[in-house]
Amino acid sequence: MNRTVLTMLAHPDDAEILCAGTLIRLAEAGWDVHIATSVMGDCGSATLPNDQIAEIRRKEGVAAAELIDATYHCLGEKDVHLVFDRESNRKAIDLFRQIAPSLVITHPRLDYMLDHEQTHLLARSAAFAYPIPNSTDMPLNEGSAVPYLYYCDPLDGVDHAGEQIKPTTLIDITGEMDRKTEMLACHVSQREWLRSHHGMDEYIEAMKRHSAMRGQHAGTTYAEAFVQHRGHAFPRNDLLAELFNGHVNE
Repeated sequence: MNRTVLTMLAHPDDAEILCAGTLIRLAEAGWDVHIATSVMGDCGSATLPNDQIAEIRRKEGVAAAELIDATYHCLGEKDVHLVFDRESNRKAIDLFRQIAPSLVITHPRLDYMLDHEQTHLLARSAAFAYPIPNSTDMPLNEGSAVPYLYYCDPLDGVDHAGEQIKPTTLIDITGEMDRKTEMLACHVSQREWLRSHHGMDEYIEAMKRHSAMRGQHAGTTYAEAFVQHRGHAFPRNDLLAELFNGHVNE
């Protein structure tokens, strides 16, 4: 099995908020880590034009990834206009074909915003399709196979209707919290944006509170939560739990 993990999330900083602690643990275990976003973050400012804030956020994503020797990618779609269609699906499949991940982390099917939900569809489609020889004209890398697929917590641990999510897997990230915080702090532009649009001036503290809440569930100080996709053709053993002695909810 290729020891390559790809996070396919919507925006720059989503990985740092939702799963960076687990990515750090994977990197330390020798995995090749790739952090991808479907959109550019071009609506992530109340004052800057689209192209300018998109470039700032790209650089922030690259800087955060480099802290753990990861590679940042972006499909180049526009914020709040992302749709699962032929072109975006092709981009996602091509990216997966290029990287050949054996482990994929993405958003849940139901989340608070549609960019996340559409990204879920793209990642789920590409995870299934990329090992199919005729799914794209790009060459098929050796070892390509349907990967392990996990869904991150939605923000606040609730779906679009406010219903609590029950994780299948909880990964202790207590020892990784300082580095996770450092990665999130690379996204400097989002402090002003979240204060303007969300009424938040504490995005790092909000991340820590959520990680602490999941830590209580796992019996640790901090944890990250996932739901594993176990549908037909996807691996069903809990790889993350096996790698990191993760707490599993049955």
